[in-house]
Amino acid sequence: MQPNVPLDQMTTLEKLRALEEIWQDLQGTPAEVPFPAWHADVLAAREGRVRKGASQFHEWPQAKRDIRDRSR
Repeated sequence: MQPNVPLDQMTTLEKLRALEEIWQDLQGTPAEVPFPAWHADVLAAREGRVRKGASQFHEWPQAKRDIRDRSR
């Protein structure tokens, strides 16, 4: 199916809202969303680092602050 979406007539805000709706819909069937095999490899490596104590999880607001602080 080729969607007929008038992207050239939509504002940026309308496009972002459409993307949000699409992502929300995709979240309902995550097993159907394809991903490259290397994504699983990266996730497994990160999980291994967390298990070994070499990395840790942060809430998103804290992670954003950490990223901003590193770029200064």
